[in-house]
Amino acid sequence: MEDGFGSRVKVVSTIEVTRTYLELRSASELNPARSNDPRLRIGRLTNCEPSLYRHLYVEVGKNYHWIDRLPWADEQIRAHLQQPDISLWLMTYDGETAGYFELRQCEDGSTEIAYFGLLPQFIGRGFGKHLLTCATDQAWAAGAKRVWLHTCTLDDKAAMPNYLKRGFKPFKTEIYQAELPVMTSVPPA
Repeated sequence: MEDGFGSRVKVVSTIEVTRTYLELRSASELNPARSNDPRLRIGRLTNCEPSLYRHLYVEVGKNYHWIDRLPWADEQIRAHLQQPDISLWLMTYDGETAGYFELRQCEDGSTEIAYFGLLPQFIGRGFGKHLLTCATDQAWAAGAKRVWLHTCTLDDKAAMPNYLKRGFKPFKTEIYQAELPVMTSVPPA
């Protein structure tokens, strides 16, 4: 693709990524941070359309290299969301989609905050603290014996501090290699 400076070439770069798993073992460990802004609302999505699910996943994850679910067809999304152990929650601000979280109840009685995040235009307003508090509260309300999640060094720089400030404690780390696309310009000949 020509950009005026030469062709754009997609190159894959391999980087080392650290994934950290964090948990709360009881509801009393949560250090809540709720917003009192009445324009902020969170509600469960039932019968979510695949197009909305895909939009949330793409928009929240595009800056953090979320790619696992990009190839999912509509049928895969519907089947995933129809599982009884999955719930999807939408945050809006003044009626505009602002973020979401997905909870997954596990066989061991724990609940994973499987996906969590804000759309780019809502980052930096303190809404992530509120969303994480609500996700954790919802997990406990649904009967979780433990609430856990994971983050990695590809995530937003505010993610880990938010988790730690809410009381989550790391219990496991792992290092893996990730291939990331990098666009480079090739000077015209």
